[in-house]
Amino acid sequence: MSSFRVRPLFEHTVDLSPDQARDHLLRSFAADRSHFEVRDFPGFIGLHVAEKERRYWSPRLFLVLDPTPEGTTRIHGTYGPEIEVWSVFVYGYLITGLIGTFAGILGFAQLFIATTPWGLWVTGTAAVIAALLYVGAQFGQKLGAWQTFQLHQAYENAIGRPTEIH
Repeated sequence: MSSFRVRPLFEHTVDLSPDQARDHLLRSFAADRSHFEVRDFPGFIGLHVAEKERRYWSPRLFLVLDPTPEGTTRIHGTYGPEIEVWSVFVYGYLITGLIGTFAGILGFAQLFIATTPWGLWVTGTAAVIAALLYVGAQFGQKLGAWQTFQLHQAYENAIGRPTEIH
């Protein structure tokens, strides 16, 4: 249940209309409210670990239900951290990337004018911080592997057949 991808995902097609698939999934998830919280939004369903079992590294599953021309429904499932944790990583990558990029431009400009290229040290540090963010994401994913498995089992039970995570 763990992957080197930052956000593991799967895709699955069911022989139901999007409304029928949504109703079927919601009824099935409602049967186990003690382990999961279901959040129903227009266009997708969020399946979260119950509050009492949720930890900082706990995953959630977002299911996007798309209609196909054949009248079936393609379900896109994405595992990831809760929004609060996800935003820490997004802003971490964004800030690190911006600082690293601008420091790299400064460092190469310093090289071009033959001064000490201290900007390249900042770029290297930003690259190390980005790598640490990735390792942190992988570590959190490993800590949440059992809960990811439980979320996936709940989905497979709702659909009635196994699916493969990529």
